[in-house]
Amino acid sequence: MARRLKRIGFVDNNLDNFHSSVYLKLFRNDLKSTGFVVAGGTGVLKKKSQTWAAENQVSYFGSVQDLNEVVDYFMVLAPSNPEKHLELCKSVFPYGKPTYVDKTFAPDLRTAQAIFDLADRHKVPMQTSSALRYSGVQEYLMEVEREQVKHMVTWGGGRSFGEYAIHPLEMAISCMGPGVRRVMRRGTGRHSQLLLSFTGGRTAVVNVYTNARTPYAASVTTSEGTKYIQVDSSKIFLNTAKAVIEMFKARRANIDRKESLIIRRILDVADQKRSTRGFVAL
Repeated sequence: MARRLKRIGFVDNNLDNFHSSVYLKLFRNDLKSTGFVVAGGTGVLKKKSQTWAAENQVSYFGSVQDLNEVVDYFMVLAPSNPEKHLELCKSVFPYGKPTYVDKTFAPDLRTAQAIFDLADRHKVPMQTSSALRYSGVQEYLMEVEREQVKHMVTWGGGRSFGEYAIHPLEMAISCMGPGVRRVMRRGTGRHSQLLLSFTGGRTAVVNVYTNARTPYAASVTTSEGTKYIQVDSSKIFLNTAKAVIEMFKARRANIDRKESLIIRRILDVADQKRSTRGFVAL
């Protein structure tokens, strides 16, 4: 008897983006043996989304309602448009199907909390993350108790602080947990740093260097010493997709939402001028 395929629907602002193309390729190739397939997609920008779908042999649906008829799970993408995520989630969550929401999760903490509340109201298993949650940095931390990490430094680049700061920040929070008590920002141009004070006297420095060649990397300090790790970016989307599949199969999140919310809270404070004048309590 043929195995029943597990069908994913892409919901996006514009399906023609890097993440939709990467995840489609992964499900068709590296993850083909899992039985998870992209069964269709829909986008707010219909013409551009239809063109992408036709070019990639993906069935296009004019609405989430129509897409829902042929899928078991949803991936809300729109990675460059977090301001669209709440409305997209409002169209998806009423169907009660496990859903992954791409980074950056929301434009502010209030919206992030509203998305989680909406998921709870509809009893939807849901999680969000940057792909930098699934790198060799976290693999190294499997060898070390989280509480043993005394200090971290992370680095990342990208087009802008607003869109890309989440990546080096997610590396730090995924390794050290949500217990951030204070944050300060140094620099608001191409070179910014976030200084984080955690519970237990632990600290982190998150470097965001935009419009420059800055490989994603981290240093992890324990009482035994410091290890520097440069991220192999070729694996992070595959690892993210595997984590999404595990969430879909288990029908429960495998990421603590407290971490997702503190990341958004830190980014909110980093956008405020007071964070450049001194530490701000969270």
